[in-house]
Amino acid sequence: MLVPIFLVQGCKRKPSEEVQEVVQAPMPPEGFRTDSLDLMVERVREGEAFTSLMTRLGMSQDDAMALAMLCDTVFDVRKMRAGNTVKAYYHLDTTATDTTASAELKYVVYERDKIKRTVFKTSDSLAVWNFSRPVETRTRFADVTISSSLWNDMKDAGAPTLLIVSLADVYAWSVDFFGLQEGDRFRVLYEETSCEGEVIAVDPIRYAEFISGETTIPAIMFDQGDGGNRYWKESGESLKKAFLKAPLKFTRISSGFSYHRRHPVSGKVRPHTAVDYAAPTGTPVMTIGDGTVLSAGWTNGGGKTVRIRHNSSYVTSYMHLSRFAKGIKEGAHVHQGDVIGYVGATGVATGPHLDFRVWKDGTPVNPLKLESPSADPIREENLPLLDSTRIACKKLIDSLSTR
Repeated sequence: MLVPIFLVQGCKRKPSEEVQEVVQAPMPPEGFRTDSLDLMVERVREGEAFTSLMTRLGMSQDDAMALAMLCDTVFDVRKMRAGNTVKAYYHLDTTATDTTASAELKYVVYERDKIKRTVFKTSDSLAVWNFSRPVETRTRFADVTISSSLWNDMKDAGAPTLLIVSLADVYAWSVDFFGLQEGDRFRVLYEETSCEGEVIAVDPIRYAEFISGETTIPAIMFDQGDGGNRYWKESGESLKKAFLKAPLKFTRISSGFSYHRRHPVSGKVRPHTAVDYAAPTGTPVMTIGDGTVLSAGWTNGGGKTVRIRHNSSYVTSYMHLSRFAKGIKEGAHVHQGDVIGYVGATGVATGPHLDFRVWKDGTPVNPLKLESPSADPIREENLPLLDSTRIACKKLIDSLSTR
């Protein structure tokens, strides 16, 4: 009877003794542990094939070919894009004398975009799999008053700069972003998607207000399910119009519409029935409306020029282009927002810019004062839902703005 008691006493733990449990760290989203590996960051080179990339990183030609065959439906190796980041993980044998020979490539991670990744296991048993970085979406509110520039004021207000792009898309037909004045104000309710602390998307804008003096232009998001416009005024009027406010984004007006402008090259005073937008060479230029290309070629003074007829009344012209977009030629049909060319300095120009002109019934008109008809209004049966959407968004703004 003494033996069992002896055994129990021998198993007792002193009060001061602690048991340390070994907690295994969770597996990273990559699917392998990186803490014991050395990292080298590379980029896919222009024209580089998958097998060439892998052999450059350290695989044998045979293994690279075998790995490519394994990809099958997991990842199409032909779609690797030049410039995309590739992370190569190596195991280094620090005890070896020849460190180059002892560097064994273990994994390669190809960054398909900001979220999606493809992992290639390159040693032992070959394998390939995809993973996505964790994302978080939340509703945010921004209230920005213009004091210097939309870009700077957005940053000062703590709003992501991506919000500017979304605002420009919503108000492309209603707000002249090149003519914002001090005191103009944007109030915006939007969805923000972030990935590991980095804002990667701002979409959609659920509700917005642009306030300039006594004028307020609301933008209420409501999708009728027909693939058409999604933003409306309180009355149900569409924010989308026949013509965009400008043919390119986020530049500055270097010269306005005038009948008495001194030409910067010739020095002569003559009409300048256009608006010049200063922008870096290669900036995409968009057609402001649906239409048919009248011409795409060289013009004296204007260099590479595209002219588009939009309807029986309106014609637009885009001059000094560095090159034309693919498919832009006489007779081609274009849709509002299509890229038709890229900013340049061809012809008579002191620097890269877009010379943009509009004619109505053959008479030049100031593009900045162009009156554009709205698209079809919201369907009448959706007006009550539009109003309830507006009320709900306003209540949400009130709750977020008081936090």
